Amino acid sequence: MQFTEQDLRAAVGAGALDADRLRPLMDFLASREPNAALAAPAPRFDLAHLLWYAGALIVISAMGLFSTLAFSAMGGPALTATAVVYGIAFTIAGHYLWHARNLRVPGGLLIAIAVSMAPLAVFGIQESYGLWGQFGQPGTVHDFYVWIKGSWVFMEIAAIVAGVIALRYYPFPFIVMIIAVALWFMSMDLTPWIFGRAEFTWEERRAVSMWFGLAVLAVAWIVDRRPRGGDFAFWLHLFGMLAFWCSLSVKSSDSELDKALYCLLNVGLVFVSVLLSRRVYAVFGTLGVAGYLGYLARSVFRDSMLFPFALSLIGIAVIALGLLYHKKQAAIAAWVDEHLPAALAWLRPAHAR
Repeated sequence: MQFTEQDLRAAVGAGALDADRLRPLMDFLASREPNAALAAPAPRFDLAHLLWYAGALIVISAMGLFSTLAFSAMGGPALTATAVVYGIAFTIAGHYLWHARNLRVPGGLLIAIAVSMAPLAVFGIQESYGLWGQFGQPGTVHDFYVWIKGSWVFMEIAAIVAGVIALRYYPFPFIVMIIAVALWFMSMDLTPWIFGRAEFTWEERRAVSMWFGLAVLAVAWIVDRRPRGGDFAFWLHLFGMLAFWCSLSVKSSDSELDKALYCLLNVGLVFVSVLLSRRVYAVFGTLGVAGYLGYLARSVFRDSMLFPFALSLIGIAVIALGLLYHKKQAAIAAWVDEHLPAALAWLRPAHAR
């Protein structure tokens, strides 16, 4: 729930909050958000925000994902110059909106666009001097978003470094999305570096992606433990789960025990979502459980007439459990807070307590 100073003053006017308690309450809330003065407001789904975010995504996509062969034919020096000019221009405009006009959202989005120019600038430099490393020239700028190549790692490092620097001066959570995408790409492009060869097996790539995803989730948890007045960990949780869960889900196995353990792991993700107050774990966990149930229906119980009815009863029971939890949510939360082991309580981020 988001509250503003005007909301609190309105509560005083309505008699819901004592006037002498307003200042201590505001001081307490300010102490919990030491960077609130610099943080961007919570995003809203209105026309202005929609246009701001849509425009930023169009610019970012135009310079990378939707770049044409003619764009790449400009040559390395021209691509680097274009990226630098774009980066400087959007940084100046974003800085002006952020500080001079106090427009945090459009200003932060312009800074995010500037950050997204870093991979293009590095591509131009590598193209100009042939600095592709042992894995050779990987293709055009557009191929960065399509093909998995070890030579892209330098561009991903540039995006991460630029994003971290930008966050230092403009704490805007959407910038983390640029970093998260770069980390996700890196989880795939690091495989040739780790195994020291351009050719690798599917299992090797899957293992690297899975462990890299776990590492990103650990970073997301650390970011969650240090709140800064905005949800900076959301994108890290999302792309960390993409790398970890997808690589885990595509693992082939003929063992029924392994498949059952996979289902239990996904059930565990649902409970982790409650512990960390992160819905992304519940979404992936639910998808995993649904996939396992689909496997049972397709293979194990393919000729069973009772399986759909039994599964329907299980679904109804889950819904009933959800209704019961909703009714007793406050009491359950109080009981969990009281009886949760200290180690698990320490793991929970501030927003989940």
